[in-house]
Order: sequence, then C-alpha cells, then structure tokens
Amino acid sequence: MEVATIIFLLKTSLMAMVPIVLTSVGAVWSERAGVVSIGYEGVILASAFFGAMFAEISGHASIGLLGGLFIGALFGMLHGILTVYLKGDHVIPGIGINLLAAGLVPFGIMAYWGTAGQHQLPFKLWHFEIGNSEFSPMILVTVIVAIATWWVLFRTPLGLRVRACGENPEAADALGINVEKYRFWSTVYGHALAGLAGAYMSVDWLGLVHKTMSGGRGFIALANMVFSNWNPLLSLIGGWLFGFFDALAIWLAPKHIVPEQFIYMLPYIMTLVIVAGIIGKAKPPKWDGKPYKRE
Repeated sequence: MEVATIIFLLKTSLMAMVPIVLTSVGAVWSERAGVVSIGYEGVILASAFFGAMFAEISGHASIGLLGGLFIGALFGMLHGILTVYLKGDHVIPGIGINLLAAGLVPFGIMAYWGTAGQHQLPFKLWHFEIGNSEFSPMILVTVIVAIATWWVLFRTPLGLRVRACGENPEAADALGINVEKYRFWSTVYGHALAGLAGAYMSVDWLGLVHKTMSGGRGFIALANMVFSNWNPLLSLIGGWLFGFFDALAIWLAPKHIVPEQFIYMLPYIMTLVIVAGIIGKAKPPKWDGKPYKRE
C-alpha cells in the first residue's frame, strides 16, 4: 500500500471518528447518571444545520461549533425536563427529537438558503498541517474530551456522584445527593457533545449541510457506547474503528470492485458485527433509563 494511501486512510478515519466519539462520550456520561436518549441522531442533524447557519451569520466556523453545542444543550434540557423532572419515558422524547430534526432540516435548508436538500458552506474551520496533509483541531479536542470525561467520571467526587445516580439513586438520595439535578445536567452535557459533533460535520469535516447528513451516526454512537461498556476511553477505540471502515469504504468505492452501494455499507455492517459480539457482556448502570421518584 502506498504512503499516500496510508495517510489518506489515517486522516479520513480520524476525521470520521470525531462525531462518533463525541456523541458516544456524551451518551456514556448521560447513561452513567441513569438517563437514556435515542435522540442523538436528531441532535446531530439539527445541530449541523444550525451550526452552519450560525457560522455563516458570524463569519466564523468556530462560532458555528459553539452554536451547535448550544443547540444540543437545548435539546438536552428538553429531554431532561421530560424524563428527569416529569418522570416521563426515556425513549419517546428521543423519537420525537429524531422526527423533529428529520422534518425541520430539509424545510430549513429550503427556507433559509433556497436550495433543495443541500447547502455548501463558503468556508470551513481552519486546519493545521502535518507533512503535506491537513488535520482538524477537532481531532485533538475529541481525544481531550474523551480523556477528561473519563478522568472526571472515574477519578473525582463529581464522577462518583454521577455514577451513584445511575447505579443506586435511592442510596445517593439518602446521602444528600440531588439526584434530579445531577441527572438533568448530565443529560444536557450528553446532548451538548452530540450538538458539537453535528456542527463539526457541517462547518469542518464536510463543509456542507445535507438533509440526511447524520447518516445513522447517532445510533452508531449508541452502539459504540455499548461496545465501550460505558467507558469514555474505550469509546475512542470503537469510534476509530468505525472511522477506519468509513475511510476504507471511501477509498474502495471508486475502484468498482463491487457496486459502491455495498462498499458504503461496510462501516454499518462492521458495527453490527462488533455489537453482536459483545451482546450479553456489556453491563449498563442498574438504573439506566428508569425514572427516579423520591419516596
């Protein structure tokens, strides 16, 4: 294999890794506190749209990233209010978020930019050079976020309190921990990272907004969360694996070895294979997805 091919696969796999890992890390934190969400697909899509809008309005791609993070946090607040404070089912709000984004983004692209289904951004986030290749600073940010989240979750009193809310909220409550507060803000953090992931896709990696650009990454991130056994550090490995097969598919498709539709299925097939191999081995927090009502 040529050096140029190796560099291409490395660069593309790292770029493709970012949205999966950011969303996985956020989902890990949220579920460690006991709150489940399947709405990350919609959060990624909506944040990609609004992130691109904020970037163009401000003239800075970095503002687009912050805008996406903000939109994700708003979705997290909505999900948190419904599940934590109103004691609602954890799955239904996520379905609602996914359906909302699926309708909002195609309409928004048409209404705001006047194009059907897709809009190309006039600029993207700056990249730094290594050799003759450019790499996004978001790769480094993603690694730092994963490591920092792991450290806080497993090495600090704050992380201990968050995990207690997901493992035994009754005991946590008896010790004076405000379970609802920790669950709510954990949900906000999880969705905010998914929002950052979505904005990264539009204002950095792809440089465009498309009505289906999330491409199942929200669900793959949940699969990666299970693969990592709810560990932010291990989610880096799973995210990179998906990124590698995504890059491999992009490299193989133009060679027409088999129809390209089958090639582009490769990352998703590998996700199914990996998750199928760990079913029954991963152990979620005991109170994951269960509303807690103080007696």
